[in-house]
Amino acid sequence: MTNDVSSSGEALISVRGVDKYFGDFQALKDIDLDIHRGEVVALIGASGSGKSTLCRCINRLETITSGTITIDGKPLPEEGKDLAKLRSEVGMVFQSFNLFPHMRAVDNVTLGPVKVKGVAKAEAQKQAMELLARVGLQGKEHNLPAALSGGQQQRVAIARALAMQPKALLFDEPTSALDPEVIKEVLDVMQELAEAGMTMLVVTHEMGFARHVCDRVVFMDSGEIVEEAEPEQFFTAPSSERARAFLSKILAH
Repeated sequence: MTNDVSSSGEALISVRGVDKYFGDFQALKDIDLDIHRGEVVALIGASGSGKSTLCRCINRLETITSGTITIDGKPLPEEGKDLAKLRSEVGMVFQSFNLFPHMRAVDNVTLGPVKVKGVAKAEAQKQAMELLARVGLQGKEHNLPAALSGGQQQRVAIARALAMQPKALLFDEPTSALDPEVIKEVLDVMQELAEAGMTMLVVTHEMGFARHVCDRVVFMDSGEIVEEAEPEQFFTAPSSERARAFLSKILAH
């Protein structure tokens, strides 16, 4: 584990009684979850268990049907400038990178601070170059996304999220679209962020990362949080039958 995180005090991200319906289908069922400052939480479970939906609701890419979500003590805004501010404070890294294909790596990273936060372009570019170096992309700053590998594109996406100086980062299966040989370069960057104290919620199938880097594992099944535990406890002695069945399948590979 990376941080000695206490469960006391106000959570940076607090989810209470959240339900989410898509038509008649209930994707999230009475979700309660707190994430504290500096904590790294792995959100795991089978495909379709509600992990990505929960992650997207926290950043209000999906609206919730009922319940409450607060970020740093403030309820999620509905729209407008307050919503843009939230999204600058809670960064999101997607499975599919979502880079602008016609813009160089440095320009993808610079865009948010200039457009959303009003940072001067020269200052934003200087910061972008530093962040791209931090994620190991020295010499690639002026490449278009098409000239970068999937792992490099995802590291640009992480630098882009960091450029907004967020209070927390949400990762929605950040390695699932990558070739196996480049997954480690992205996980290494995420581990460095965790060790630096970044608050992170990581939807992931990377069990090694969940076990060795995260402070807590949250296991979801059928839209519910079934179990929460410290990683070693979860992976060696899960308390629920559903978690045991999940681990028996995933760890057998």
